[in-house]
Amino acid sequence: MVAARAAPGMGVVVLYNESDGVAQGEEQDLIAVQGVVACARAVAEALAAAGRRVALAPMRADVESALSPFSPAEWIVFNLGEGVNSRLFDEARTAWAIEAMGYRFTGNRGEALARSTNKAEAKACLARAGVPTPPWHLYRHPAEVAQDGLAFPLFVKPVAEDASQGIGPDAVVRDRTALQARVAYIVEKYRQAALAERFIAGREFNISLWGDPPEVLPLAEIDFAFDDPLKRIVTFAAKWDADSPEYRNTPVRCPAEVDPALAERIRSVAKRAWEAIGCRGYARVDMRVDESGTPYVVEVNCNPDISPDAGFFRAARAAGYTYQEMALRILEMA
Repeated sequence: MVAARAAPGMGVVVLYNESDGVAQGEEQDLIAVQGVVACARAVAEALAAAGRRVALAPMRADVESALSPFSPAEWIVFNLGEGVNSRLFDEARTAWAIEAMGYRFTGNRGEALARSTNKAEAKACLARAGVPTPPWHLYRHPAEVAQDGLAFPLFVKPVAEDASQGIGPDAVVRDRTALQARVAYIVEKYRQAALAERFIAGREFNISLWGDPPEVLPLAEIDFAFDDPLKRIVTFAAKWDADSPEYRNTPVRCPAEVDPALAERIRSVAKRAWEAIGCRGYARVDMRVDESGTPYVVEVNCNPDISPDAGFFRAARAAGYTYQEMALRILEMA
């Protein structure tokens, strides 16, 4: 891998996926899949306004075809590619291909993307590193649901999706019958195993990090406006449907109002999670904090959404960066 920084004279090709469907899951998931198009245009406009030579490269079939007009000697890849039609692990495969073709590129390498995409593997990595993460079990079929020692309530999600895909109001289950039903839904709709983890009924934080060594940007907290603690989750609607009650009732505070001691614990755990997954460039760590003040990592998001209305830029803006400055900083770390 080329370690040199992004040379000012090189062009920047913004790579992104352009999809017209999803390989698995709900039809509504296409909203999340297509969200990267607007993000790519925003990044391209920001870099062009900063005087960089920029080209957009939509990935409709594969990364090789999308990048074929651009020489690695003349172009840096600003990698927003998540794969075509939400195919499983295409995001990791895209990064591996970019690296193999000899490009300098932004964000995480394929290995970290693969680890973080496979939520069971990510949790195993976190556990081996001593990073707190809720106890979990992987179910490949609803018939596997049994008394396995996990205490209800449980949070159930597809093992290899992001952007809250597959997460609805029924994602938190209170008993075995509900768990079987949720596992059956995920296996059938998403064609993958279901990850069930102990639900942490506490505060939820998003922690954005970037750089080497990683710098923690201002903490963000989801301000849930639900009386029932089991409804305090970020569903697909809460993330993507601005007209939904879930969206309106999950505003984000950034910077979060956090006791200094707890804030330091959160930052420390986030850095340890970054190292455990092998992140580079930029990432976001999501965690829940229980009543005792223990932060539990529930997700590590390599190459998170950097759209102007997304959480990573919210944190960067709170740290004093404009959108253009954020995009340039990510490019400099290529």
